[in-house]
Amino acid sequence: MSTPPSLWGRYFQRSGQILGKTLSDIVLMKGADGPVRAPRTLFSYNTAEEINQIATGCDADIGGLSTVNFTLNTRPEINQPIGKPATGMFWGDMRTQVKPGMQGKIRGGYAGFRNKNKPTMFGNMTDDASAHDYLALRVRAAGDPQTHNSFFVNIQTEGPISRDLWQHRLYFKKQNGSWEDVYLPFANFVRTNAGEMSENQMTMLREKIRSIGISILGGNSGIEGRYELGIDSVRIVNEEDVDYTTFGSKSDSEKDPFDEKVTL
Repeated sequence: MSTPPSLWGRYFQRSGQILGKTLSDIVLMKGADGPVRAPRTLFSYNTAEEINQIATGCDADIGGLSTVNFTLNTRPEINQPIGKPATGMFWGDMRTQVKPGMQGKIRGGYAGFRNKNKPTMFGNMTDDASAHDYLALRVRAAGDPQTHNSFFVNIQTEGPISRDLWQHRLYFKKQNGSWEDVYLPFANFVRTNAGEMSENQMTMLREKIRSIGISILGGNSGIEGRYELGIDSVRIVNEEDVDYTTFGSKSDSEKDPFDEKVTL
């Protein structure tokens, strides 16, 4: 089956972007004056095209009963408070049970999304967050209240340990479905392998971030119900950019990022 022209178009466009940036950096000697610390948006979720760049998965892929969706929410009452026409919505049903015949073979209770890989002629396109200290997410927690404490942010990097995930629990200050900015220190992300916390922790390769996503994990804690997470954007920022009036005290952002062992 041939690849649709639009996919080839994006492939060559990304390749051109990398080549153009590399040449520009050489000519302008970028980096000689130090890294750029200005806030930068990595992902936004405001158009159908942006939503189409998201990959989803859940335990139903291997015999579970959970469901997963990532769609564009165009409801004005949801989006007007942040001045956007539309935002992303990660939603579905969290179920810890599995299909008949799969008991004891798999573990149910998970769903997630991440950005799709962005291949180029020079390998996958990645993002460099080495000059930034925080991952900032504009999100809102909805769905059944018991699901709100089961969301985790996942980061995957390029390199020899590309299958590992760096993970941090997603904490919410607001429980009424309204928007808030959440700031997670990169230094507090925990390395996991196959869903388990790795015994050997190491520094995240922030120079080559391949994917960022969010999962809901109900299996260990037995959490079930309808989950819903609204998401507007994912950014990288520094301490001077953090607005604690929309999040809470600094101590909130430095809670244990992985306060219980979870299994995917």
